[in-house]
Amino acid sequence: MRVLLLATDAYGGRGGIALCNRNLVRALLEIRFVKEIVVIPRCISDQECKVPDKVRFIRGAAGGKFRYVLNSLSASFGQFDLIICGHINLLPLAATINRYARARLALVVHGIDVWQKPYSHAKYWLNSVDLIWSVSALTRNRMNSWAEQPEEKYAILPNTIHLEQYGISDRRLDLVSRYALGDCKTIMTLARLSSSERYKGIDEVIELMPSLLVSRPKLKYLVVGDGDDRPRLERKVQDLGLSGQVIFTGSVHESEKADYYRLADAFVMPSNGEGFGIVYLEALACGVPAVGSLTDGSREALRDGMLGELVNPADPDSIRQGVLNALGKPRQIPNGLEYFAWPAFSARVSHSVRLLTRQST
Repeated sequence: MRVLLLATDAYGGRGGIALCNRNLVRALLEIRFVKEIVVIPRCISDQECKVPDKVRFIRGAAGGKFRYVLNSLSASFGQFDLIICGHINLLPLAATINRYARARLALVVHGIDVWQKPYSHAKYWLNSVDLIWSVSALTRNRMNSWAEQPEEKYAILPNTIHLEQYGISDRRLDLVSRYALGDCKTIMTLARLSSSERYKGIDEVIELMPSLLVSRPKLKYLVVGDGDDRPRLERKVQDLGLSGQVIFTGSVHESEKADYYRLADAFVMPSNGEGFGIVYLEALACGVPAVGSLTDGSREALRDGMLGELVNPADPDSIRQGVLNALGKPRQIPNGLEYFAWPAFSARVSHSVRLLTRQST
């Protein structure tokens, strides 16, 4: 079986969607009858990325719409059994290619990309899709409020965590020294600091810091990540007189993420726009208590409160109490996190692909 994946980013990409695509490809490669996967990326941040065997990665597709369409059409010649569209904005191209390929067509949806109708003819192009993989039930439900697709057209495919890459460990002393954490209690958010993604809840946590410092005088807030919204957030911190208590680290390499999570006594992201939120799983896998939201997909990442604190992101008192509750918890990897572990994710992908393509074991 040959698979074609149209992706915004994957290998050489940063962020949750790129990781989601890499995990999906890895799970597909574990299916015995998958012989080759052709991955076409819309953008590549790191050209030196490593690509697995049996994956043909069309690097030349990145760098512009015309180049992407041309390379996608060129790469699509030949026999494919499954076409996966990694983002709804790419669906018109994926559906057009499939008119000639006559393969099964699956669409992956992540969150706010489909919570509202993304473009006028989106519903028309969905008629060409055989299966919609959604990272959460919330994303499925919000999407279907406008998409109006049959329930059986959806499958829930939550994000996964490679537990062996994390684990509880001592804080790295060089990082403790770099950020002057010392004997401080530390809360942390890891996120892209984009002006288009202010729903993460970073503003709300910054605004709560004066109140939190009353209960926890040695508290520090570590904001890990970078983006065009960072200067605004830094000005806000200065205006509130919190320059010594709120620390911006900038971007960190994937290989160092676990060490940054381990600096925290609680991971806090009271968002209102997450489709799922793999960062919660990563923090929990390092034994760090997590605070998520009652109103978005992070509720499913925290399994309705089984794995962490759930707060109302519109209520400062709720956030404050959730943070204090998390700070009072011990470091431990919670029971139930294995629900998102790699073996479970791989099995979900395999089962879904076999049903979709009618392949036997």
